Amino acid sequence: MAVLKVKFTKTKRDKLAQILWILNWFSVVSGIILFSLGLFLKIEIKKRNEVMAKGDINSVPNMLISVGVIACIINFLGGKICYDCSDANKFSRWKLVMLPYIVCTFCFTFCILVGALMCYTMRNELEESLYLGLRDAIKFYKDTDIPGRCFLKKTVDMLQIGFRCCGNNGFRDWFEIQWVSARYLNMASKEVLDRLKSNVDGKFLVDGVPFSCCNPSSPRPCIQYQLTNNSAHYNYDFLTEELNIWMKGCREALLDHYTAIMRSIGIAALLIWLFELSVLIGVRYLQTAMKNVLLLGDLEGESDGWLLENSFVETAKYNINIIKNLGKANQISTVSGMNDPNIDVHTNTNCGKNNVTTKSIPAAS
Repeated sequence: MAVLKVKFTKTKRDKLAQILWILNWFSVVSGIILFSLGLFLKIEIKKRNEVMAKGDINSVPNMLISVGVIACIINFLGGKICYDCSDANKFSRWKLVMLPYIVCTFCFTFCILVGALMCYTMRNELEESLYLGLRDAIKFYKDTDIPGRCFLKKTVDMLQIGFRCCGNNGFRDWFEIQWVSARYLNMASKEVLDRLKSNVDGKFLVDGVPFSCCNPSSPRPCIQYQLTNNSAHYNYDFLTEELNIWMKGCREALLDHYTAIMRSIGIAALLIWLFELSVLIGVRYLQTAMKNVLLLGDLEGESDGWLLENSFVETAKYNINIIKNLGKANQISTVSGMNDPNIDVHTNTNCGKNNVTTKSIPAAS
């Protein structure tokens, strides 16, 4: 029994073809939107690639860009098919193409759904990439004289100012690395030498942060150095007072930024998927209705259209059997009881000439 069978008159078929023609053009626009969203996300990621480790974080924007391009091509072709389906004579040209087109479009709409879901599952990969990238960027913050790293100080400072963050996980990350270049250290100073000697790796570590960690909204002048030394500042308590630097880590700030973007893109992709799926269902009804009207031979009469010709269970079994039988067409069955044209064939050494009279050879005289 057909699933969701609907009866179509000639007028309804024509209207359905016209509506689907218009909707396919809207689908072309939705493909452009998907392409634009993927390109936008790719650009946003590229803006911060200096503080991101290399990984699969570009898989989502690349997926959206590819799906957007394919959507434009498929829906453009779908618009042409639906426009011709208003005429039964023109439909005959697309009769053999429509079913493969519907199957390909269904797979394509599934890719849109996958792309939308990937926007919500990308957070873990992005978090790891940001953690590793920010760790290395902060580590090389002081290397302003080394080619390939000289830009990292400006990058990190602009990042901390723009996103109101400090460090990777927090401001304490700056306590664990030497972020002041050696060229700006007075090696004749006893304090500097004592700090270098006190560290196992010979690094100049201080309980301070770069200026970009300062919160300009704080009424107190920024305290960058000796953050944990209460006696170094008047009326200051490190444990109880709210510091006048950014408390949020840059990894968390960037992760929130990209999560908000991907959530919006994911919602847009889901809406586009629902729209594409509804258009595909309409094309399926049009294909079955036009196919049946040709079988009936009355181009002006009524015809049935359906989503599936058989029930879901029967359709699933039929497709599973097709998949199972793939590649078995050229195999010879050896199961007992099955007929094989090459079995039980009687051989005949005389090639069918059983009644041929043997001529005797005359004896030599």
